[in-house]
Amino acid sequence: MGFGNTTAVTTFIIRGFPSLQELSFLPFLGGLIIYLLTLSGHIVIITIVCIDCHLHIPMYFFLSNFSFLEIWYSSNIIPKMLEGFLATEKSISYAGCITQLYLFIALGTAECFTLAIMAYDRYLAICHPLRYPILMNQRVCLRLAVGSWVGAFLVNVPPLVSVCKMPFCGPNEINHFFCDAVPLLQLSCVNPREAETVNFIVATGIIVSSFLLILVSYVLIIGAVLKIPSATGRQKAFSTCTAHLAVVAIFFGTLVFMYVRPTSRTSDDPVDFNKVVSVFYTAVTPLLNPIIYCLRNKDVQESLRKVLMWRCLQLPKGSNISRGNLQQRGR
Repeated sequence: MGFGNTTAVTTFIIRGFPSLQELSFLPFLGGLIIYLLTLSGHIVIITIVCIDCHLHIPMYFFLSNFSFLEIWYSSNIIPKMLEGFLATEKSISYAGCITQLYLFIALGTAECFTLAIMAYDRYLAICHPLRYPILMNQRVCLRLAVGSWVGAFLVNVPPLVSVCKMPFCGPNEINHFFCDAVPLLQLSCVNPREAETVNFIVATGIIVSSFLLILVSYVLIIGAVLKIPSATGRQKAFSTCTAHLAVVAIFFGTLVFMYVRPTSRTSDDPVDFNKVVSVFYTAVTPLLNPIIYCLRNKDVQESLRKVLMWRCLQLPKGSNISRGNLQQRGR
């Protein structure tokens, strides 16, 4: 069964949040503020990593790549959600729904891979500091970044094909605020067990394998840090990992809850609660990530402070000014 010939339904209705219809402008305004803050936060991170030569190291290269992913990830979901708060006709075409679904799972997968690569980078930096410049040179970083993107889009082809093979000929109202696999498959004319199984296996494999790589990396990191004799040295070594650990905990916690469990077609599912969790990892988490990195990373804070001082003091960006001079000028 293909894309258009055997599919009776050509348009889906996005149900969204019916309980918020009377207050449609308030959730729209809140969502818009969250979206703009999310874009601003990640653009700031990408910008300071690009312009500050002190941040031209693998850890911040992967951080900027992760921020770029987050921008696309949020932009794939939130604008359509905001449109649903105000529009009277909350429709999306079949092709548009499938495209949104594929971008959602592919970009989410790329984020899993990138977080795993960032953990591996921290492992090499802490456990193999002398060989680190060779093991994680510019070419390796670029290959890992490109590989995470390409691999993410390729590994999700089977779930995409399994969804596209399903016929939709009856109800066309998706009980969600975007085209996710589970609510979409519930509208199929036939039993979607095969497609659900493919989606479950791929999602579980991606999440579990990425998380295991992160877990193994941090077990080795902790073992290496505990061998450092001084408490100051241990704290300094582990401080580069705290922001990444916070992002991993939030990101994988919500993903595991939503996707590493068998799907159910019964009416007893807490669908509204699932929507709330989905809002958290599609809108709130991308907003929190740049905040976490700015609050927990001194290098990012210092670079941001330097950029603001350049602006305030109207200094050329190429000026060779030490941090001490900047602080004195700022006073």
